[in-house]
Amino acid sequence: METDTNRADAKTTETPTASPAWRLWILLVWHPTLGLPVDPVAVLGLNEGQQQAAPVVRWVPLVYEAADPWRERLSAPITSQDIERWIARSGSVCSLEPADVPEGALDLTHAADLVLDELLAEVIPALPPRGDG
Repeated sequence: METDTNRADAKTTETPTASPAWRLWILLVWHPTLGLPVDPVAVLGLNEGQQQAAPVVRWVPLVYEAADPWRERLSAPITSQDIERWIARSGSVCSLEPADVPEGALDLTHAADLVLDELLAEVIPALPPRGDG
């Protein structure tokens, strides 16, 4: 027999979670000093659960020219097949790495913003200067 307390416990243990269709990637370009595509220029988010959903792109500030290869790729509509193709071709000038959806993200845009914040606070400051400017 189910009691009211069991139902109350069930309600309090339910927490909102990110949509399982949300996917995030960190878009990387060639870092001239390191000689690898490890320089983050943007965060890309897709809601694969919605056919016509526009992608979310959050650009790292002050990397406009460095991000040009990704701007060209993102100028057309993006599909999951595009992502898979880009992953298969990763390792040259452009690369992309999957990112976890941050806990507590309210929507896909917020999730991308949280990943970008982490890049700006922890990853980008740890990289050596690009040496190209």
